Amino acid sequence: MRQKKMNLCSRILVVLTVVSMTVLTGCGGNETGASGSGDGNREKVELLNVSYDPTREFYAAYNQMFSEYWKEQSGQEISVTQSHGGSGSQARSVIEGNEADVVTLALAHDVTAIEEAGLIESGWIGEFDSNSAPYTSTIVFLVHKGNEKNIQDWNDLIKDGVEVITPNPKTSGGACWNFLAAWAYQQEQDGNDEDVTREFMKKLYQNVLVLDSGARGATNTFVENGQGDVLIAWENEAYLAMKEYPDQYEIITPSVSILAQPSVAVVDSNVDDHGTREAAEAYLEYLYSDEAQRLAGENYYRPSKETILQELSGQFDLDMNLVTIDDFGGWDEAYRVYFEDGAIFDQIYEE
Repeated sequence: MRQKKMNLCSRILVVLTVVSMTVLTGCGGNETGASGSGDGNREKVELLNVSYDPTREFYAAYNQMFSEYWKEQSGQEISVTQSHGGSGSQARSVIEGNEADVVTLALAHDVTAIEEAGLIESGWIGEFDSNSAPYTSTIVFLVHKGNEKNIQDWNDLIKDGVEVITPNPKTSGGACWNFLAAWAYQQEQDGNDEDVTREFMKKLYQNVLVLDSGARGATNTFVENGQGDVLIAWENEAYLAMKEYPDQYEIITPSVSILAQPSVAVVDSNVDDHGTREAAEAYLEYLYSDEAQRLAGENYYRPSKETILQELSGQFDLDMNLVTIDDFGGWDEAYRVYFEDGAIFDQIYEE
């Protein structure tokens, strides 16, 4: 009888061991997939793209395009989740634990902040073509049809009675581009007299009616809520507003603007944890394909591939006077001088 009890106990132990192994294997299913380890062996891959405000429509279309491409190339299903907000806020969310596989943010400084937090490897800006900027944009004005305030250039934004809508540079990458474009205009007017430029920028921000946290929020304030006389906008946002609200708005191209270069990067720490590196790298690389470049153009972004950009010369003003971030010493220097806590923007806005 004692021997039978021991055999029964042994059998129970074996069953419990098998169950435990099955549970542990099941817990790892999201990491390795049912068909093996690594994203190359999965039947389905999931990616999270943390992006900035105005890219919603573009990436909704691109994700469908890429999923068809990836299925054909690898045999895998792929699902991409989008997250959008002010670029600076989005970068902070990744640093604080938002497990993005890729980031597609409004400016290189926001990606560098994630790098400095140890999540992206150094040298990311050279990983893809055109300094990892697959498309560009610039800054324009969106005004109501008829342009009652006769807004033609940056100097018109400081006139009495002109209500300006622009997002906050502390949270929005687009807002940083807006600020620098205005600064570059005034520096050209006054011969680089910083005191005069500061006074100009102070007057400009005194005319800002609403300082939204992101570019899409600013667009909604102007377009949907009807506030303000002029929106300082991404070019693509202005075109989208005109498409959605025909005959209600006009685009004004200022005499000086800036070449805005949104940056993309793989979040190395996260893709290694998720086992999604192969798909994540392909997701960003495919942005440079002719198909994706034309899709960017359809969504009013300027393709980085020059031949395709030239195809769109009837859509974009390719003769605009554009300064670049290099004119400000690069993003690290520009952010330090203008946008860090206590820097020029804070000094101007808090006076």
